[in-house]
Amino acid sequence: MNLSWQIVRLNLKETFSISYGNYTFREALIVELSHKGCKGYGECTSIDYYQINLNDFTSHLELIQKQIESQKINHPIEFYQFLLTLNLHSFLRSALDCAYWDLFGKLENKSFAELNSIQINQLPESSITISVDKIENQIKKIQTSTWNKFKVKCNHYDANSVQSLLNLDYNIALDSNASFTKEDCLLIQDNSEFSKFSYLEQPMQTGFENYKILNATASANWMADEDCHSISDLVKLQSHYKSINIKLVKCGGLTPALELIIKARKLDFKIMIGCMTESTIGISAGANLAPLCDFADLDGANLIANDIAKGSIVENGLIKLSNKSGLGIQLV
Repeated sequence: MNLSWQIVRLNLKETFSISYGNYTFREALIVELSHKGCKGYGECTSIDYYQINLNDFTSHLELIQKQIESQKINHPIEFYQFLLTLNLHSFLRSALDCAYWDLFGKLENKSFAELNSIQINQLPESSITISVDKIENQIKKIQTSTWNKFKVKCNHYDANSVQSLLNLDYNIALDSNASFTKEDCLLIQDNSEFSKFSYLEQPMQTGFENYKILNATASANWMADEDCHSISDLVKLQSHYKSINIKLVKCGGLTPALELIIKARKLDFKIMIGCMTESTIGISAGANLAPLCDFADLDGANLIANDIAKGSIVENGLIKLSNKSGLGIQLV
């Protein structure tokens, strides 16, 4: 098995604004694992509010390259157990885990769904993100979009803006990126009108001291993002969040994400498969879990102007899974 990597710049179609800042591009680390003419790909992006430095990742890859290349081609679960011994950041571990699933599937000539006995009966429709802006501009983007589901970003709670969104006849979710206060959340969850939002994602800064005031049985469908990284978080979240957002880079890849979904179902959580702003490499990996989820937020590749890969796609919110082996990823 051979390991290689590259850092690419993904330019955004327009400035992307969230409560953490404004962005015109993202840098992404693309990992490639190859064997017997087959190539598997994984991706992780540089996210400043997660304190991700891709140069640190490439330095780490140089140190462990020989260890990875010496691994035999075993089942991906066995490869993931090996990855756990390398003390990798979850973002880098995810890129390697996804690349290996893609490679293994291509070597076996089987899709990820076939390898995991996933029935593709129904796929959730993906939302598209409306970044932070004046409310009139956000509404205009919603009304002129060809998508049906929207995730509206906000950087604080503004009652008039929120009411304007509630007055619209659209499928809308709110993502405050942790910019709401406890007082805001108590006001929201006691108001039955907020059940009109499909979910309200990561309302406050992370930590139990904040989310302990949230009530999972309230009208608001509170969804944990940064508060949910792994299986170990779920029991503590259960009384406070109805839903969780699973992002592969957050939990460490497809392998732990599958385990997280199984456990979350047993605890009666609603589940979303989410993404960062990433190319079709990362989106194709996440899309393979969509059949197991209630919500999808897989618009990342739709936000960039210079996609670098082909695979599963999202068109106007409709997820179209690749019919190719592995994760169905090809570089362009």
